[in-house]
Amino acid sequence: MLSSLTLDISRCASRLFATESLPARPQKYSRSQLQAAVILNRSPILTRTPSEFERAYYAYQSRIRRTLHNPFPYDFYFKQGSLLETRFNLEEHTRERRAFGQTFAPKDKLHGSAENGALVVKQEGEDEILLPRVHPSDTSMDIQSLDRRGRRNLYLLLQTDRGWQFPQGDVKKGELLHQAAQRDLFEECGPHMDTWIVSRNPIGVLAEKSLNDPPEVCHKMTFFFKAHILAGQVRLQGASSFAWLTKEEIQERVSTSYWTGTKDMLSDH
Repeated sequence: MLSSLTLDISRCASRLFATESLPARPQKYSRSQLQAAVILNRSPILTRTPSEFERAYYAYQSRIRRTLHNPFPYDFYFKQGSLLETRFNLEEHTRERRAFGQTFAPKDKLHGSAENGALVVKQEGEDEILLPRVHPSDTSMDIQSLDRRGRRNLYLLLQTDRGWQFPQGDVKKGELLHQAAQRDLFEECGPHMDTWIVSRNPIGVLAEKSLNDPPEVCHKMTFFFKAHILAGQVRLQGASSFAWLTKEEIQERVSTSYWTGTKDMLSDH
């Protein structure tokens, strides 16, 4: 009986430790190339022109406020005939004409002498000519000026051998993504700009594939960081040209795949 038991154990052990054909290991693919990019934004420097509907709405609300407001006791706050009283009456006269029409408040209702009114106007600089809202760079189509399209957001694009793109470069070993983005911005655009990267977290990522990549692997991963320019201007170090462009102008210059991956990171205004 002992011999038969030993035989059974040996058979089980041979079955347990028998060499089986193992599946082939999957092929190792090279890691994706990491890049960091900066979406450098110049915020609007002019207020947006209101639409016709907005102007009508503001005018209607102004009429309601002027109709329902309590009269201001200017006799209590201002000395009669003083410059402050004349200043207030001129402003009140302007507000009433704006709300109810040019003929609502005749000039003879103003308090204070004409001399005081002229002096106030001269002191306040109301006779000065305001600057136009259209900058000369808009008429000359100077896309490298930071003064163009003052009512829109502008973004910096560089023209390289790969075409138009945001400032971007490779991430070095042991380097954080936001540090790589800041370093590449300085290397490509020079240190003569005062910029501020909003966050250490990227606002988007663009995955690019090559023809030989399998479906689960991307050839290049580009992480985008939002930044603002506060002062200065670009002084190119490596790129051939640069431009400050609106969202629509960017679409005209970049490739379709690049635009599809970055358009949601840009403002429509």
